[in-house]
Amino acid sequence: MNKPNPILDKSFVFSKKIVRLYSVLIDQYKMYDLGRQILRSGNSIRANAQEAVAGISKKDFKAMFGISLKEARETEYWLRLLHETDFIPNEEFNDLYRDIV
Repeated sequence: MNKPNPILDKSFVFSKKIVRLYSVLIDQYKMYDLGRQILRSGNSIRANAQEAVAGISKKDFKAMFGISLKEARETEYWLRLLHETDFIPNEEFNDLYRDIV
């Protein structure tokens, strides 16, 4: 069994929240483009972190975590944009934003 990894655990929980947000953006607001953007970047954080953990070298590990960080910054942008245009309520935004910064 794998050892617990707080980064992978936290990023997986965040990914589930992003999937739920995507569902709301599509179902309630029909925001297909922005919904897909945040779905891709928000889930890419975990996917790249997972690849980093399985990296074959330190260089590979650093590169994949670097990509994960870039995806987190992109996701932060989409969250702020959706919040400031009133598509994400304050409470939900604060919960997601705490996870991403």
